[in-house]
Amino acid sequence: MTTIQQTGSQPPAGLNPIQWLKKNLFSTWFNTLLTFVSALVIFFVLKGLFTWVLTAADWTPVVKNLKLFAVGQYPIEEMWRVGTILAIVSFLMGLSWGVWGGTVRTFAIALAVGFTLIALLPFDLYPGNENQPDLILRLGFIAHPILVVMGYSLGRTSVVKSRFLLGLWLISFVLTILLLRGFEGNQILPRVATGLWGGLLLTFLLALVGIVASFPIGILLALGRWSSLPMVKLFCTLFIELVRGVPLVTILFMASIILPLFLPENLRIDRVMRAMLGMTLFAAAYMAENVRGGLQAIPKGQIEAAHAVGLTGSQTMLLIVLPQALRIVIPAIVGQFIALFMDTTLAIMVGLVELLAVGKTVLNSNPAWLLKDKEVYLFIAVLFWLFTYSMSYASHKLEVALGVGKR
Repeated sequence: MTTIQQTGSQPPAGLNPIQWLKKNLFSTWFNTLLTFVSALVIFFVLKGLFTWVLTAADWTPVVKNLKLFAVGQYPIEEMWRVGTILAIVSFLMGLSWGVWGGTVRTFAIALAVGFTLIALLPFDLYPGNENQPDLILRLGFIAHPILVVMGYSLGRTSVVKSRFLLGLWLISFVLTILLLRGFEGNQILPRVATGLWGGLLLTFLLALVGIVASFPIGILLALGRWSSLPMVKLFCTLFIELVRGVPLVTILFMASIILPLFLPENLRIDRVMRAMLGMTLFAAAYMAENVRGGLQAIPKGQIEAAHAVGLTGSQTMLLIVLPQALRIVIPAIVGQFIALFMDTTLAIMVGLVELLAVGKTVLNSNPAWLLKDKEVYLFIAVLFWLFTYSMSYASHKLEVALGVGKR
C-alpha cells in the first residue's frame, strides 16, 4: 500500500528591506553602479532645488496674494460661504473614513493635516485686510481637523449607511453650487456673479463638474454606440467622433462665443456655466471610448450565459457587463480625469481667471514681480501635482482592491 503525501504550497515570504535592496538595486555590478550614479544625481538636484526654495527664492507674490490664488475676486464679506463648504467637506470626509475606511482614511488624515499646516503658516493669511482678522481665520482652519474627527466618530456607528453617505455627497455638490452662486434679491445669500469666481476655487469647480457630469454621460454614449438601434448608434457615434476630432480649446470657444448666438434673447448662460458645459461634453466623448473599450473586452459567452439564465438585455448590461467593463478601464478613466483637471488651465483662453490665470495676473500687477515667475509657477505646479497625484494614488488603491490586472 502506497501512501501519497500531499503538501500544501505556501506563498513565498516577503523580502525584508536588506533583501529588497540587494535584489532590486545591487543585484549586479552594473545595477550597483547605476544605483550610486542615480543617487548622486538625485542628491545634487534636490540639494540645489531645496537651497533655492528655502534661501534664494522670493515668495512675496504668492504670500501677498493667497486669497487671489484661493478664490479669485470672490467678495471678502461672502467668504463665509467658502468656509461653510470646506467645513461640510471636512465632516463628510471624516464620515466617509468611518464608514468606508481604507484609502479614504489616508485622504481624511491628509485633509486634516493640510488645514492644520495652513493655520500654522508663519505669515498673514489676509495681508492688509481689516475685515477678516487673521486669528479668526486660523481658528477656522483649526476647526477642520476637529470636524474630520467628529465625522469619523459618527461614521464608526451603525447610524450612517453607505448609500445614505453617497446621497450626502451628491447633496453637498448641489449645495456647493447654490452657496457659491446665491440667489437674486436674497438678503442672506445675495447672488455672486460667476465672473468673480477664480483661482483654485474655479479650477476645482470646472474639474469637479466635468468629472461628475461626464462620467454618466460617457457611459450612456458608450452604451448608445454599442446599441443595436441604428439611430441611437448613429447619433452617439457622430457625437463622439465630432467632439474627439477637435481640440478642447475649440470646444471652449464655441461654448463661449458661438453658443449664445443660438440661444433666445431672454436666455443667457454665463461664461463659467458655458465652460463647464463645454468641458463636460468634451470629457464625455473620451469617456465613452474608454468605456466602449471595456465593453468590448467582456467575452460574449458571459452575455449568452446571462440570457440563458433568464436575464433581460438591460439586466445583463447593468449587472454583468457594465460592472466588469468599468473595472477593466479604471486606469483609463482616472487618466481622463487627471487630464481634465489639468485642462482647466485652458479656461484662460475664454476669459476665466482660474489658477494659472491668477498667477499671470499677479505677475503683471506689479513690475517688481515680473522676475518672480519661477516662484509663482512652481507654486502652481506643486498644487496641480498634489491633486493629480491624489487621484492617481486613489486609482492605484482601487485597482489593488478590485484586483485589476490580476488573474
